[in-house]
Amino acid sequence: MNDELNPADAGSAAIGPTGTRRDRDVRGVARGLFGPPGTGDTSGFGGLVARIEFPAAAERPYGGWFDEVVDELRAGLTARGVDPDAAISRVIVDREELTLVVARSGLLAAAATLRDEPQLRFELCLGVNGVHYPEQRGQELHAVYPLRSITHNRLIRLETTAPDADPRIPSLMGVYPTNDWHERETFDFFGIVFTGHPSLTRIEMPDDWEGHPQRKDYPLGGIPVEYKGATVPPPDERRAYR
Repeated sequence: MNDELNPADAGSAAIGPTGTRRDRDVRGVARGLFGPPGTGDTSGFGGLVARIEFPAAAERPYGGWFDEVVDELRAGLTARGVDPDAAISRVIVDREELTLVVARSGLLAAAATLRDEPQLRFELCLGVNGVHYPEQRGQELHAVYPLRSITHNRLIRLETTAPDADPRIPSLMGVYPTNDWHERETFDFFGIVFTGHPSLTRIEMPDDWEGHPQRKDYPLGGIPVEYKGATVPPPDERRAYR
């Protein structure tokens, strides 16, 4: 099996569940279970090779009610005095799901529009999920908000990014108050600073904990327990059995 990335695969199209073709943004290959080059692991996944790919921006028509949501969002942003072309970075349609990627400067306006416009009415935010992509220079930290419209029975994602050098993203507590603890957890584990949050403190780790454990550059750690004079090292430092 050839485990090298074929350059022709970059930006290749994939068949979606409805038969429509969606472009894929292929960014490289991951090898092994834990990724560090030149080391083995004892998991049996040392020879694993997987493509690192993301869904590319979709083009109209998006399909179904997705076009209506995007049109209403653009109109609502315009009514609020916000340039929709500057606020909406990308529209992604993947696996029959809609993701709206917005600039962090337009996050509050986009969230308020999605909540308040009668044809949108995404009344419920199900929290915020942090993601860390160290290889995405200038966009290393992602915040992803699943939004549910109870009125129209629809589910979408709202996503924004921030660089490691300036990990600030506006808090959505003023729009969705139930995001309180979700933003604290994402701050705790990823280091995203939600500006405007009334009490942005750690919620899982001790207050004096160093670092943010779910970032991909955080040490994997080992088990600090001795067994017959031996210790268990972190997975990326274990020797391979040949």
